[in-house]
Amino acid sequence: MTLTAAHGIYAGVTLAIIGAMLFRRGVVLPALLGTLLVAWVHEKSFAGGLQAIFKANMVAAKELFGIFLIITFMVALLRSLNDLGADRRMVVPIGKMMVNGHVAFLILAGATYILSLFFWPTPAVPLVCALLVPPAVRAGLPKMGAAVAIALAGQGMALSSDYVMQVAPMLSARAAGVPASEVADKAMMLSLITGVVSIGLAYLTLFSKIRRSDDPRNEREWESVVSVQEKGEEGPRQARPPGRWAGVFALLVPLSLFGIVAVMIRSKLDGGSGLEGEDGAAFVGGVGALLLILATLAHWKGRALDRIADHLVEGLIFAVKAMGPVIPIAGFFFLGNGEFSGEILSDPERAPAFLFDLINRAQSLIPDNRFLAGFGLLIVGMMTGLDGSGFSGLPLTGGLAGAMAGASGTDPAMLAAIGQMGAIWSGGGTVIAWSSLVAVAGLTGVSTVELVRKNFFPVLFGLILSTGTAILIGG
Repeated sequence: MTLTAAHGIYAGVTLAIIGAMLFRRGVVLPALLGTLLVAWVHEKSFAGGLQAIFKANMVAAKELFGIFLIITFMVALLRSLNDLGADRRMVVPIGKMMVNGHVAFLILAGATYILSLFFWPTPAVPLVCALLVPPAVRAGLPKMGAAVAIALAGQGMALSSDYVMQVAPMLSARAAGVPASEVADKAMMLSLITGVVSIGLAYLTLFSKIRRSDDPRNEREWESVVSVQEKGEEGPRQARPPGRWAGVFALLVPLSLFGIVAVMIRSKLDGGSGLEGEDGAAFVGGVGALLLILATLAHWKGRALDRIADHLVEGLIFAVKAMGPVIPIAGFFFLGNGEFSGEILSDPERAPAFLFDLINRAQSLIPDNRFLAGFGLLIVGMMTGLDGSGFSGLPLTGGLAGAMAGASGTDPAMLAAIGQMGAIWSGGGTVIAWSSLVAVAGLTGVSTVELVRKNFFPVLFGLILSTGTAILIGG
């Protein structure tokens, strides 16, 4: 293997992308320019470089389009449930179970986790904030405690595994060259360790501040939360009275979603592979599409032909906003993976794997140490999360995981899952003030900076513990 000038440019652009993330700058521009420069120098043709930009984005779009579809269907389903009023009907009974602040904290974290697993935190969190935070605060949970529970359970524990929709595992797995199901299973384990530890530590720090349910301060804080939500975005779009089908779908949708999990677990226990990775995501998307059809017909009847298209457009717009910038970034890092570089460059037979070649050449300088590899991937993941996204760095951490696995003697899927933990817990909305954490702070009426302070050490300790565990058991 001979390193060329193109390899050097690829290494320089990769460092530039990491630097841009550190300084909270967008990385789409350096990814596009990097693809052009690497291909131009490698093929000694400017025209070939221009073609590579398009081909890299086309390959990435083709590989990731399934992700766009599943997000589209699940967000569209949530919009149709909002039409019926079923989204509110699903969560209102949970509020009645909040008999005191301690119970409210656990219920709020659990409800956020479950909803975020199926619908992602961005569309689910406003619903939780609008309907469950007020009763939680009335029960004695400080609004800061409510914000911590929602952020750690939703943007942290649920999003970092993304076990149901499997957007994050597919991004990591494709770049690492391993099955998505392997990354998903390991990410679920690491997310639970990180989540339980961070939520537990956060609860201990809040324990003395949780008030009795009859404390008069609860009412004042409840009024401040309601006032904030009335002035800002209320969450589950506009409040509409529940329709006559609301109760039916408030029961049907949770049963269907839990049924999905039961079928997926049964498939794993039986040793089957039919509902893992992309097939599992397709199953979730198909169930979501069927529920979307039924909910739209139930509410709109004859107008359902038009309304279902509107919901799908809303879902696709949300998917493009959330995942669109990832395509050029993924395209650049796919160029560094031998499985994809042949589709991007003009000579598939001689297409190098730039990132893998660089890591292989440098492996003599890197100690063959699993702890260094694991914690190195965690740090790189957390650095990529500094852009406030959490997902844009997954092609990089996945690519590094695949390239470093051989030298360190570590399972590439486990390394990819570690990088995924660092990227999403950092940038997904728990410890970065310019991320989606802003929405949680705004809807609960707390300071974003103070919320970051409350989350930081519990999250950091949870990530260190889960990474150490992964290294010990994931050789």
